[in-house]
Amino acid sequence: MSPDEPTAIEVEVLEIDGVAPMVPQVCAADGPPPEDERPTWRGWQGRLATLDSRWWPLWVLLGSTALVIALTVGLIGGVIFLIFRSVLKILRAILRNIG
Repeated sequence: MSPDEPTAIEVEVLEIDGVAPMVPQVCAADGPPPEDERPTWRGWQGRLATLDSRWWPLWVLLGSTALVIALTVGLIGGVIFLIFRSVLKILRAILRNIG
């Protein structure tokens, strides 16, 4: 080591202002957690199948909105279909008279 290089000093912090620092813990096993620590979904089975009655106004609003959108899209599709068929009938009638 040359005299121009700084000397590295290793220090272990025991406490700062009377509080010991957090020591990072290394997990020995990288596998799945034990069965006790896994979230249990068994309790959710009945809750997922039923809707909470407090939320019925939201579901009515969302259902009504979805129904209006579906009816609007269907109505617009039907009108476009009828216009398309009418234009085809008019073109066929014109082409029959020309030919």
